[in-house]
Amino acid sequence: MKKDKTIANPSRRRFLVVGAAASGALVVGWRTATAQQALPYLGARIEPAALGVFVRIEKNGDIIIGARGCEIGQGVKTSLPMLIAEELDVDWNRVRVEQLPYGYIDTDKGPGHKYGDQGAGGSTSIPTAWKDLRQAGATARWLLLVAASAKLNLPAGQLHAESGNVIAPDGTKLSYGELIDAASKLDPPTEPRTLKKPEEFKVIGKPTPTVDSRAIVTGQTQYGIDAYLAETSIAVVARSPWIDGEIASLDDTEARKVPGVKDIVRIAGPKPGDVFDAALADGVAVLATSTWAALKGREKLKIEWKPGPFAEESTDALRRQADDLLKPANADKAVGIRRDGDVDKARKAARKTIEARYTVPFLAHATMEPPAALIHVEKDKVLLVASLQDPDGASEVINAVTGVPRAKIEIRMTRAGGGFGRRLKNDYIAEAALIAKQTDKPVKLLWTRDDDIRHDFYRPFCVFQMAASLDRKNEIAAWSARCAATPRNHRDKGMKERPLWNGTLAPDDFPAGLVPNFDLSLLSLESGQPRGWWRAPVSNATAFAVQSFIDEIAVALKQDPLALRLKLLGEPRELPYKGHGGPVFDTGRMAAVLNAAAERISWKRKPDKDRGLGIAGHFTFGGYAAHALEVSAIDGNVVVHRAVCAIDVGHVVNPLGLEAQAIGGTIDGLSTALNLGITLKDGKVQQSNFGDYPLLRMGQAPVDVEVIVIDSGKEPSGAGEMALPSALPALTNAIYAATQVRIRELPIGDQLRKIL
Repeated sequence: MKKDKTIANPSRRRFLVVGAAASGALVVGWRTATAQQALPYLGARIEPAALGVFVRIEKNGDIIIGARGCEIGQGVKTSLPMLIAEELDVDWNRVRVEQLPYGYIDTDKGPGHKYGDQGAGGSTSIPTAWKDLRQAGATARWLLLVAASAKLNLPAGQLHAESGNVIAPDGTKLSYGELIDAASKLDPPTEPRTLKKPEEFKVIGKPTPTVDSRAIVTGQTQYGIDAYLAETSIAVVARSPWIDGEIASLDDTEARKVPGVKDIVRIAGPKPGDVFDAALADGVAVLATSTWAALKGREKLKIEWKPGPFAEESTDALRRQADDLLKPANADKAVGIRRDGDVDKARKAARKTIEARYTVPFLAHATMEPPAALIHVEKDKVLLVASLQDPDGASEVINAVTGVPRAKIEIRMTRAGGGFGRRLKNDYIAEAALIAKQTDKPVKLLWTRDDDIRHDFYRPFCVFQMAASLDRKNEIAAWSARCAATPRNHRDKGMKERPLWNGTLAPDDFPAGLVPNFDLSLLSLESGQPRGWWRAPVSNATAFAVQSFIDEIAVALKQDPLALRLKLLGEPRELPYKGHGGPVFDTGRMAAVLNAAAERISWKRKPDKDRGLGIAGHFTFGGYAAHALEVSAIDGNVVVHRAVCAIDVGHVVNPLGLEAQAIGGTIDGLSTALNLGITLKDGKVQQSNFGDYPLLRMGQAPVDVEVIVIDSGKEPSGAGEMALPSALPALTNAIYAATQVRIRELPIGDQLRKIL
């Protein structure tokens, strides 16, 4: 999931600072630079309250490390502090992790951060922190070594740090707690410290349980939906069922009679065609003393809605629109994305051309914790407590709605019950602010599951027309992919200046650069539905089409599907990759995960009767993943007997967390392929809850997901999204191997039961 950044990159003007807390603890963190501060690092004396604290060392030796990222289940509350602890040279069991709030700060050069990038999207948390946070830990360690050097009258170069102690050549130990007074009086180094080599790691690379796992399983963890303040009103909203619909009439007489209902207020959605940068829809908010009263009050509202301009939109109409655009006569309407060689010439000379069409639906996010926000808007300040992925955006939207300066907006970040890209949009924060602005008390906005599924920013609807031309040697001489899709940049302020195809297709994705003649283009479908980043955006759709089509080519050529993929990848080398996750795509790393998955599932064996093996791999945001599945589909009932996921995300910070993400991504991919799709009729979303948008049930899930972690030693990528894309085509390829039925449209649903 990608993030649209509007705040300037703070890394170029961030300074390490040290100080002493009131307790005497040593604190180390960032402060944003001013115009007078021009060096990369500069010693400073500032009050602890102004310090962006990453590390605090108490006199008793306790280590407190701040977790800056949005924890949405991807594990950054554990993995990011691990980076600091590694360079600090402390025992992890002495570390206490505390969630940092959002750290906005004004500077004379514009908005900045106390803590660096705090958002969660695009699997960027680890890559952006890899050197950043380790440098904070290394600096704290350096301060302690220098303090010990003075105390022991020995050169700092003769000392080393280990397990929270500084140790002299003769074995003399000084605990960090003994050194904090002297260390807190030192200026930070003027140059970045040398970071550890991977072979020196003691914390990074070790399986580490989630820091708040006990609190989670015992029900003590506070999610955004749990937040509460005294005198809080609970709010729910009745929203227009049509995009850009309006309130024609409202009678709230009966709703106001419901015991506990305190007030009813209107909120405005965007005007037709405007960007979606505040509330998503016109609505009526019911404020009450309890959730029950608010919901009962909403039921009693009598609202007549005026449909918007997309009141006749339907999934069937989108299909017809795609069919028409994909006709050869409309080729001139396509937006060219990448063109290598001459596809038309290669096609004319080809021995054979293979074609296939693949369709993927709109998808909702369906996070287990629906959107919610606790907000208190006062004249000169605002407090927000919510589950977020983009606190920058939340700060901006509150400022836009209330006029309160961003420096006066306090945002407390909680653990989130899933994100998957949904919380990169802050429409629910805008709604809460619009409601709270009309009252002087705190407001807690709650969405129901029905609200969540019917008012989402959906994964784009796409139809892929694929064609491959084979030469006289049965080599793929040309590859063409035309995609008719609802473009991702629709009414998105952050994507206004980007190409139409951005967020829907990727120019350098496999097999670009691997076939001599290659053509990729986009045809734009008209749709009013809001669109957003959905877990592993772009890859979640294109991997299904590309990896399914590779299998179809292999079948036509009577070749092994794995062998064809490896042949296309060729010798290990790095190809330019300009998209997110670049700057290169490494064919050797891709081949390695494919081979590892194939070996684990015993690819060359003949499976049992009625079973089939499927394989697929994909490069997502800098990480490489492959799936190998063994399935059966007797009477159309798909059973996944084995699921293997091989993954390479470079240096692994927390193997336990990576394994969990690989398992979760695999399950999410299977769930999506089997069951999930958003459909439209008369301009309205047809799905409303898990009854008609059914996530994977335990009975459908594989008993185990076998995860193979390949540590290639490369710079780390994230891990939250890489394991989803290839799970979908691996499943449908395995279904074909078991049944000879090719799935070209998702979700699978009851397609097989109608055929078998």
